[in-house]
Formats: sequence, structure tokens, C-alpha cells
Amino acid sequence: MHSESTSSYDPPLPALSGDPASVLSGGRPLGPAEAPPRAGSRTRQYQVIEALRAVRRVCNARPRAGIILGSGLGTLADSIEQEAVIPYADIPHWPRSTALGHAGELVCGRLAGVSVVAMKGRSHYYEGYGMDELTLPVRVMRAMGTELLFVSNACGAVNPFYRVGDLMILEDHINLMWRNPQPGSPREALGRYCAGVSSPYCSVLIERAAEIARSKNIVAHLGTYMAVTGPNYETRAEYRAFRRLGADVVGMSTAPEAIAAAQQGMRVLGFSIICNVARPDAPTVNSHADVLAAANRAEVNLRSILLGVLEQEGGPSDL
Repeated sequence: MHSESTSSYDPPLPALSGDPASVLSGGRPLGPAEAPPRAGSRTRQYQVIEALRAVRRVCNARPRAGIILGSGLGTLADSIEQEAVIPYADIPHWPRSTALGHAGELVCGRLAGVSVVAMKGRSHYYEGYGMDELTLPVRVMRAMGTELLFVSNACGAVNPFYRVGDLMILEDHINLMWRNPQPGSPREALGRYCAGVSSPYCSVLIERAAEIARSKNIVAHLGTYMAVTGPNYETRAEYRAFRRLGADVVGMSTAPEAIAAAQQGMRVLGFSIICNVARPDAPTVNSHADVLAAANRAEVNLRSILLGVLEQEGGPSDL
């Protein structure tokens, strides 16, 4: 059973000055449990603000939706009416993408009439980044004003009924990264501490995406994503274990970003593209090139559903 996350968003401050905790909370007074933050928390807050300043120097729009594009899915950003393209290297503290199929650019513009900011490629825990670093882009997007987060990934299926090229809409995830992006105490939280959601994924958006897929005859399962650290592919025993734990697919991303977004009151919709199917009793050798090829072939269906969801969101964004 899933419930839609309610937004606790406050309008952003027009100026980026003063106490960082106040800036990231929209200028509202901090309660006793939130202040004063410890030095580590202040560092994280300043990093978000410095990254936000760099983005706003190039793009000062208030996007309504954020989009994170995984392996082989970056060309979806070509559909955006681009207003600005910012290399990750130009944004302070922004994690760099090193995996194949991740361009490493932040694209600001409009898609289906909605103001969006899109990441062409993400970083991963296995690349040596901590959870604070991996989720900094989501926190910057939220500080820009985004209310929705669309997150996508290329994954492997452990559900034997899935096929290569199918889509899966995330109903939930199992986080086996053994790390959580929420800082260690209420005083350090950038958002709601221990956000009380049974799933970070918005049930309303899930149903909307599923209905669009049905109307377009697109195979889009509803299922559970298993997040692991990687970078190696799983063993036969791990595939069997993940299936018994309730997973339908397995990948190496998404959960940290979804948790961080839900913590900040964002509505989240997640998509997985099935790039290989685990067959523990008849194993095959998988390569990242195969993953990218499958993701590229299925991207047109993902694009169609995403555009449909955005069109139904409708309404102008604040500029």
C-alpha cells in the first residue's frame, strides 16, 4: 500500500545570503531540534548553496520537475527545449559521472510545456562518492524549486517474467547499499528527518504512468527495485536471494536519490529499463555495452510515458 508524499516545500529565498540552514529551509525560523547545526551539517548546506549559485548564474528559472537519466538514457534530454546546458565540472561539489553512457551535463529548459532541469548521467556509490555527494544534485534541484523528481535507471531483472526492453515503474525499493542519504541526526537533516513514508514513490504518479503505458500498448510492469553497491554484476546465488527477498529488478543507483527527494517533500516517479534478465540456472555473460544498447532501444517508450505524465501535470512554472 502506497501513499502520496505531501509537499512541505517553502518558497526559496531570492537571495543566497545568511545562515545556510535558513536559506535551505526557505527562510523559516529553525526549531529547537534543528539548530544550531553541527560543523559537518553546515558544510553540507554551504555546498548545496555554492552549487545552487553556480547553476543560477547560468539558469535562473524555477523548474517544476527534475529528471535524472541513467545509463544510455541521456538522449532523452535532447527532447528538451534547452535554455542552458551546464557541464558538471562547472558546478562546485557536483559529483562527476565516470561510468559509460553518462554525459555529465545539467540541462535546463522546457519539456511538454513544463519547466524542467535534467541530469544527463548520474554518479554512483561504487565510483567512490559518499551519500551526501550522490544526493547533492537532488538537494540543489529542490532548492531551485522542483516539486517532482523523475528518476530512471538501466537494470537487470530477477523476475523471470520480465523481458529485455520492458519498462518497470517503481512501486518501491529495497535498499541493500547499507547506507542512507539522510544525515545522522535531526540537527543535520537537510529536509524532514526520518521522513515518514512507506515508499518514496508517489502512488498518484505511478497510476498515471501505468495508465499512459496501457493506452500506448507499452509493456510497463509495476515492481520493486533492489539497490546494491556494485560495480560487479551479481552471482547466481545473489540473484536467487534477491528474488526471494521480493525484488523484481536489481541496479546500482536510484534509492539514495529517491530517499533524499522524499525527505524534502518531493513527489517521485521512478522507471527502470530491463537490460538483461538473470537466469541463475543458465547464466550468461553481461557487459555494460549490452546494457547501453538495450537502454537505447527502450528509451522511446520511456520518453513517451514521461511526456504523457508531464503533459498531465501541465500548468506554467514560475520563472
